[in-house]
Amino acid sequence: MFILNSSNHVPLYRQLYNQIREHILSGKLPADSRLPSVRDIAIELSASRNTVDGAYQELYAEGYIYSKPRSGYFVSALDQETAPQSLTGKPGKDDYLPGPPSNFAYDFHPARLDPESFPTELWRKSFIEGLRRNSEQLVQYGDPQGDWGLRCAIQSYLERSRGVICAPDQIVICAGLQQSLDIVSHILKGNHSVVAVENPGYHLPRSVFKNHSYTIFPVPVGSGGLDLNLLKASNSTIAYVTPSHQMPLGYVMPVANRLALIEWAESGCKYIIEDDYDSELRYHGKPIPSLQGLRPTGNSIYSGTFSKILSPALRLSYMVLPYSLLASYRHLYQDYFPSVSLLEQRTMATFMEQGHWERHIRRMRIIYKKKHDILLRSIETHFGKRAVVIGQGAGLHIVLMLPDTLPSEAEIIDRARQKGIRLFPFSAFHVVGQPEATTLLLGFGGMNSSEIEQGVALLSQIC
Repeated sequence: MFILNSSNHVPLYRQLYNQIREHILSGKLPADSRLPSVRDIAIELSASRNTVDGAYQELYAEGYIYSKPRSGYFVSALDQETAPQSLTGKPGKDDYLPGPPSNFAYDFHPARLDPESFPTELWRKSFIEGLRRNSEQLVQYGDPQGDWGLRCAIQSYLERSRGVICAPDQIVICAGLQQSLDIVSHILKGNHSVVAVENPGYHLPRSVFKNHSYTIFPVPVGSGGLDLNLLKASNSTIAYVTPSHQMPLGYVMPVANRLALIEWAESGCKYIIEDDYDSELRYHGKPIPSLQGLRPTGNSIYSGTFSKILSPALRLSYMVLPYSLLASYRHLYQDYFPSVSLLEQRTMATFMEQGHWERHIRRMRIIYKKKHDILLRSIETHFGKRAVVIGQGAGLHIVLMLPDTLPSEAEIIDRARQKGIRLFPFSAFHVVGQPEATTLLLGFGGMNSSEIEQGVALLSQIC
């Protein structure tokens, strides 16, 4: 009646359990029918008594069978309407797993990094050093706000390289921008309900705040950043901005507009969330200093990450809270545990303390500048005057406007997919409205030089 397969990765007792359970649920074994004895079924299946007994004990513990003294095991009476579903016809576990990722010969997604850029050997040494120095602390929970050593390293780096003026006790270590925004949403929820976001702008903040029942107010973006007049006329009390490298257009907010935005925030207990997006990857001149540094005691929440330079897989980021929000943060999160592995935090602290982080940034600037320049040259060669480039000079992507191109963005993306080219839709950055002309977003971080050149050449034929 039952079959056991010794080459199957599922244990033999579990195979027998599954088959008997299936027979019970399907009605093949009716209620109160007697099961074969452990000895008889073991002989029939050429299996050990322990295998059969293990299956029976599992079925007995879950109530599928019951026992009678000196009579054996019998099938329990089950209410078929409330009984668990039969396994027959149910999708296997592999049906729930995502399929393999699509293979694109040319991947212009803006979030991809250079495949060979991660400093594996240096990270391994920092990991071992962090393990050696702090092994006694790895048997306990860390500070929910983040490891103190890492916060000190970040504070020193931010002050020196980004112009952020803060103390280590203002820094909160997070598992990516998503969690940072989640925390800010909780802190501000009691007194705030409307968030102004850039349009076009990064879609993640919109999703996070929307999931916290905030109203999203889109504000158009120009070369000077947010339309401040429209912001002031709105009822928004939180503004999410990317002032040093606007996502996706790449604009830098001028200092006069930054100061005006700061004044807006301080005019009525409003808050600025400054996402320092791609700030380190500036290819001409020095990186643009942070907005927070213009008014360190103001109502600015500064957010940074290690994802764009080091690795998004680490899920390691940080934010700087103004002192006006620290008490609320600690009240809400005093009973929470750290969200980032202490070992990874210590590894990052060691990596920064030994100077590897800033050397890695300099190395990445060189690598990505080369790719950036190759992309611009390829666009000039293959598109010529048909294309207008926006946002060059920084970050891991550029925006390509095609004023005289007839195919829509959707048509171009579909054609590109058929040719092995991956494009992230620029329209995804718009809360409302659409660009006046067909617009493409071209990331270059994950491709090598020849792939960039070949991908642009093929794309020019599609457009």
